[in-house]
Amino acid sequence: MVVLGRLQGEELTVRETSNPVFRSLPQQQGGYAQFGPGYAAGAQQVYQTQQAQPYAPQTGVSRPVTIDDVVTKTGITLGVLSLVAVASYFLVGVSPGLAMPFTLVGALGGLGLVLVATFGRKQDNPAIVLSYAALEGLFLGAISWVFGNVVVQHGSAGALITQAVLGTFGVFAGMLIVYKTGAIRVTPKFTRVIVAGMFGVLVLMLGNLVLSFFHVNMGIRDGGPIAIIFSLVCIGLAALSFLIDFDAADQMIRAGAPEKAAWGIALALTVTLVWLYLEILRLLSYFSRS
Repeated sequence: MVVLGRLQGEELTVRETSNPVFRSLPQQQGGYAQFGPGYAAGAQQVYQTQQAQPYAPQTGVSRPVTIDDVVTKTGITLGVLSLVAVASYFLVGVSPGLAMPFTLVGALGGLGLVLVATFGRKQDNPAIVLSYAALEGLFLGAISWVFGNVVVQHGSAGALITQAVLGTFGVFAGMLIVYKTGAIRVTPKFTRVIVAGMFGVLVLMLGNLVLSFFHVNMGIRDGGPIAIIFSLVCIGLAALSFLIDFDAADQMIRAGAPEKAAWGIALALTVTLVWLYLEILRLLSYFSRS
């Protein structure tokens, strides 16, 4: 655990998170990122002054991030992703040959931006976050069309995608309620278990990909019983990782992180939402094919 600092006399700590965007936030002794107790106190003082004098010019440090900032930035990010995904879906429907380039450009481009944001410590850059959303929208629109019209040939593509979207936001809302009620406590041990599970899943997926080049089937993506179990495990891990992400975001807000940190939180939550949607879509396609 890394000490974030003291805000109004309270010592705050943040646990490691399974989300690489949160995990890479720069940390140092005495405060979140490079904003220690002096920054948090200064930002708090400026914010209180602006509330008392709303028309005074803004000087010095920005105000601390709030839950409204997180909701707004996350909504904007998901809005961009959704608009591009809808456009991508219909473009691929008109010209199916676009499915492959849209999928590759969106997936690889989105991955590249996440790596830039993570290792370049640019998670709070709105241009990177919104560009990631646009690329993931391109990818999700194309891959959704493929699942709905190619993988599942005898069902309703609209119904499949609608169920996946509703399932994704249903899980998100459910885990938010679980976090707010404290039904599951986010502890260091809990975090380690989830991170270990995610690494295990990643190793299996990479191993399956490599073995597929040699025509070896591990059975985790072929729609059989093992594949269904594997998808359920992935969905469970994605859902539980929301708790860790919520906790990390809550710690940042309480620690007085700067307003622009809301973009980093939005990026991290979007990464998990995309993973969860893909796993739910894949699982539904298994049942639709059977």
